[in-house]
Amino acid sequence: MAVEVLSVVAGDRVAETVRRTPSTNPARLSEVVGTVGSAGPEVFARAAGAARAAQPAWAATPAPQRGQVIANVGRLMTANKERLAGLVTREIGKPIAEARGEVQEIIDTCDFFVGEGRRLYGQTVPSEMPDKQLFTFRRPVGTVAVITAGNFPVAVPSWYIVPALLCGNTVVWKPAEYSAVVSDAFYEIFAHSGVPAGVFNVVYADGPDTFTGLEQALQAGLVDKVGFTGSSEVGIRIGELCGRHLQTPCLELGGKNPMVITEDADLDLAVEGALFSGFGTAGQRCTSLGTAIVHRSVHDEFLDRFGRAVADAAMGDPTEDVLFGPLLDEKFAAGFEKSLRWIEPHHRVIGATGRVTADNPRKGFVGDPAAGLFYHPVIVAAVRPDDELFLNETFGPVVGVATYRDLDEAIALGNTPGYGLSSSIYTTDPDKAFRFAQGISAGMVSVNNSTSGAEAHLPFGGNGRSGNGSRQSGVWVLDQFTRWQSMNWDYSGRLQKAQLDTATVEADLSYQLP
Repeated sequence: MAVEVLSVVAGDRVAETVRRTPSTNPARLSEVVGTVGSAGPEVFARAAGAARAAQPAWAATPAPQRGQVIANVGRLMTANKERLAGLVTREIGKPIAEARGEVQEIIDTCDFFVGEGRRLYGQTVPSEMPDKQLFTFRRPVGTVAVITAGNFPVAVPSWYIVPALLCGNTVVWKPAEYSAVVSDAFYEIFAHSGVPAGVFNVVYADGPDTFTGLEQALQAGLVDKVGFTGSSEVGIRIGELCGRHLQTPCLELGGKNPMVITEDADLDLAVEGALFSGFGTAGQRCTSLGTAIVHRSVHDEFLDRFGRAVADAAMGDPTEDVLFGPLLDEKFAAGFEKSLRWIEPHHRVIGATGRVTADNPRKGFVGDPAAGLFYHPVIVAAVRPDDELFLNETFGPVVGVATYRDLDEAIALGNTPGYGLSSSIYTTDPDKAFRFAQGISAGMVSVNNSTSGAEAHLPFGGNGRSGNGSRQSGVWVLDQFTRWQSMNWDYSGRLQKAQLDTATVEADLSYQLP
């Protein structure tokens, strides 16, 4: 049954909308999952005002109590894991096994940050003066605006929202329009976990209205931090906007993630990793494999094995046991078709391309291809470092394959597109693994594992076109949602002026060893 989704400001649903649009199941386009009421810019600004008003009381709540709320979220996520995972599959077409893993990632994130409610450590530092103590404290930044994509509609938002709330901030969240129904379910779990009204607000809006609303909120001084996950192009605009207000946003953007396969690699393992990296979630991850960079001595054998693995992989109905299902939405299908036009005459294309149809069938397809946005997985060999397909993110089921002669060339090829999110190397030589990690520009490196995959206690984020160096997850994300405050406490009863009154101990510089 389709549901209606409306924005939430200070705990109340907002009836005023600029449009109502259906959110459909991309595996069954005739199925409407829900109707989304998109708000205008003024609702986003109003939500920021509500978050601002609620923030002092939430920050004054002891951190262990805020941690208890996060524990409640984790417990409710666990109790609703199957239902939430099923909704992820239904609304964005992610295979059910991956959807379960996504919900588990929220649970893991909550488990980790519950403990931070009893830590959030500062330091006591010795002073250079007598009768004086120095301290440092983590203070919440204030009101946080979070804008996320829909390919990970609940896991990635939890990376922002859970630590932001734990640290004493309030949140305005703008999810993707095409995943609004599952986003609303995510919000309701927080609302039923003890999060006070106004502390966590949700605004459903399109991109231009969101940007205008964020601009208004920043101008009014209602937002202290922006977190954004999405395309590099939009991230640049958000970075520029925040810079005008002397803010540093947390930007987690796209990727063109390389996988280097050395001459000593376990090829069966490399093929398995490339298959999951390149075609899991239909290649719609920021960490999806972009280009496999294969040593020339094993290139032909790898390509043959990889091609057979892709041809044999199950795809189709995401409620079944498949490697991948449909593309997320019509706009991503159009974008992927554009990237397929980057295929050039010098490329070698392995497998069919385009949409899976009765006239363009896929052997062993699971379900009805005509029902949804299903596209053939594509391997494109002989890509060159100046090709559009080599340089740009494709966000769909296509993997390029290039060759290299030595590791320095492989590292240079991996860095050429200018992204720096994730990377991988398959090798049995530790020297190659460490040289690769030292030379690659990516924020994340996997050895004998896929380019995709994150753990809740390890930093996640990229550099270059993939982000501004900010990191999610683990203790590192605390620096995004807290500010360091230093305090000095002088109990000497007199004014001690640093550097002016500091006692010094002189050395006898004339002394020489006998």
